[in-house]
Amino acid sequence: MLLEGKNAVVYGGAGPVGRAVAGAFAREGARVFLAGRTLAALDEVAAEIAGAGGAVETAPVDTLDERAVDEHADAVAAGAGGIDVAFNAIGHGDVHGAPLLEMAYEDFARPIVTAMRSQFLTTRAAARHMVRQGSGVVMAITAATPMITPRAVSIERSLLPRSASM
Repeated sequence: MLLEGKNAVVYGGAGPVGRAVAGAFAREGARVFLAGRTLAALDEVAAEIAGAGGAVETAPVDTLDERAVDEHADAVAAGAGGIDVAFNAIGHGDVHGAPLLEMAYEDFARPIVTAMRSQFLTTRAAARHMVRQGSGVVMAITAATPMITPRAVSIERSLLPRSASM
């Protein structure tokens, strides 16, 4: 198995992408540490992984909270002997359905700030341990909401001149 004996932290582990990645890591032999804001949702994913024979733990972690992220990474590394893989799949709070011309700047900026802050904090926290052990992999996905809706198409149309078509 590709990840036998490795420790993998999955931030946003209860979301659809995090759930899939965590399951794949566990099937490949990793000990998976699910982190996210909602413990009940994380526990549901953990039950699936454990039911399939995987090793898994959960912890509530707000990836926008620097101290919480650092403390969680420190606890995982101390308890498991290191962090080999960190995967960030947190949702960014994207706004869907609002025409750009009517969108508040705060709604536009929120997913950008959320993505950058969480990516930075989770990467730095894991990398501190990976550098000490001389290896590790950090991965992230920035498209946590892959969907095109009829409303999204109408938003795109609202940005075009009236004479243009899609």
